[in-house]
Amino acid sequence: MSQQQPISQTLPTGVMLNAYPDSIGGRLSDIVAVLKRPEFKDTFSLFYILPTFFNSDLDRGFSIIDYGLNEELVTPEDLAELHKLNINFKLDLVLNHLSVQSHQFQDLIEHGNESPYKDFFVDWNEFWHEHGTEGPDGTIIPTEEYLQKLFMRKPGLPILKVRFPDGSDRLYWNTFYQDVSYQELEPEDLTEVEGISADDAPAVASLVNQAIAAKTDPAAIDLDGYSEHKDAILGVIERKRQYLGQMDLNARSEQVWSFYEETLKRLRDYGAKIIRLDAFAYLHKVPGEPNFFNRPGTWDYLERLKRIAEANDLIVFPEIHAEYGTGLHEEVASKGFPIYDFFFPGLVIDALERGTNQALLRWIDEIRAKGLQTINMLGCHDGIPLLDLRGKAEAGSFREGLLDEEQIEATMARVTERGGRVKNLYGPDGRKIAYYQINATFFSALGEDEQKLLMARAIQLFMPGIPQIWYLDLFAGKNDYEAADRGGAAGHKEINRTNLSLEDVEAGLKRLVVRDQLKLLQLRNTCPAFRGDFEVHPTEEHHLRISWHNGDSLATLEADLRNSSFHLCVRDGKGDEQRLSFER
Repeated sequence: MSQQQPISQTLPTGVMLNAYPDSIGGRLSDIVAVLKRPEFKDTFSLFYILPTFFNSDLDRGFSIIDYGLNEELVTPEDLAELHKLNINFKLDLVLNHLSVQSHQFQDLIEHGNESPYKDFFVDWNEFWHEHGTEGPDGTIIPTEEYLQKLFMRKPGLPILKVRFPDGSDRLYWNTFYQDVSYQELEPEDLTEVEGISADDAPAVASLVNQAIAAKTDPAAIDLDGYSEHKDAILGVIERKRQYLGQMDLNARSEQVWSFYEETLKRLRDYGAKIIRLDAFAYLHKVPGEPNFFNRPGTWDYLERLKRIAEANDLIVFPEIHAEYGTGLHEEVASKGFPIYDFFFPGLVIDALERGTNQALLRWIDEIRAKGLQTINMLGCHDGIPLLDLRGKAEAGSFREGLLDEEQIEATMARVTERGGRVKNLYGPDGRKIAYYQINATFFSALGEDEQKLLMARAIQLFMPGIPQIWYLDLFAGKNDYEAADRGGAAGHKEINRTNLSLEDVEAGLKRLVVRDQLKLLQLRNTCPAFRGDFEVHPTEEHHLRISWHNGDSLATLEADLRNSSFHLCVRDGKGDEQRLSFER
């Protein structure tokens, strides 16, 4: 497979909305109703609907139970109405894992070795049995050489211990979230235990339930005068074990590839045109190699997925964050994939704050010179990535970043002063080793300056690639500190996920900053010039002049980065010209 010629994919044109099904109003039907309003006519051609679209249970949709429609939020009628508006979809395929609540994993728990899904997930001990030693609890510990190559997303080995019906424990690979809980016993649960009478059962259940409430390991429960029945009682406790989490799929199994093929067909039938491959870099696993983006195995898997997608008239693209200096974005693009432009949001903030076009133009030049196909954004359901802008030292050389460390630090300082929450990466000793992202609405990141938000939007819409629009940015949403605080340690992302009511939309449409953004979006989505050639004109460092032209159609952005003033000159295919000014 790796010897075959990579297939290149061409992105569609137009503007893309980005939202959860319940981001506005509470159901997808409410978003449909908003998009039918005259103010939104011809605004969007694509819609990235985040994965609470499907049946899921964790991680705001990214722990998929199955790819059926989440009927609490989405109906087939909603999709049909979006199609009538000529809107196609971008949807997620979460490659690496499924929820423990998936029917495949539940069948495994229920039937054990007899389950047809026994090899659907990665059996840890089976994977490592020739490359490690068995520990006292039966877990195979990889040799130190192999263990050091594993990338851990949480402390300890990435495993979930599962009780099979025969009483044995099996270990399955679990890269991301897990939670194991035990349900309280009812006295009736103990009727099968020989030697426990109906009169004794309430007392035994009480002992067990006190220990469960205290989160005591079942094996360590003190059963007082009933210890001779401990094994049988533990069997009852273990049968009531409950799991929550995301279980890694075994891509060595053809059954998993059949699942991918069936799922891609299903997403196509929903109306998808673009499929974002979530968590793809963890999928290919082989002893002795990193479990994150190892080569060439990861590329072999992605090429196989791309060929399945092509057969279903779908475009797939792998999402990955990495420092600019690694050149990974170039590697992905060289394999014929579109890329997410995670560099753009930080570059825009930098350009507007320092009043200089230098870093932004460097990136634009690279997009053009290397023919990169991009999907760009300002805000999104995740954070504003700044790690991505950094350089990288490798093999005795250093590739510069798009911004230097001092400029990144300055950007971080500005946005945190405006209420942003920083997400960092840390080493084993607790020392900060890198920025990961900063969580804020893009409006708040710009100091809640409406003119700067409009300028940022105009620059985005004149960039090459597909502009993806986070619904909250469109309505100039502000940081939601209460939501972030309610989310606890992992709640930083909620600062930029405020659900809007239909009343919020009504109020928003009365704001000039919202109406002006809609005017810009409609121009980008419908003007023929944007389906033509792109040109950056020489200017002073604090100015920006960008044009698109297609036959007699022309659109030009002229901007002053120091004061955020800008105007557009637009000529339609009939020769009529207009100047659009957006100065406050």
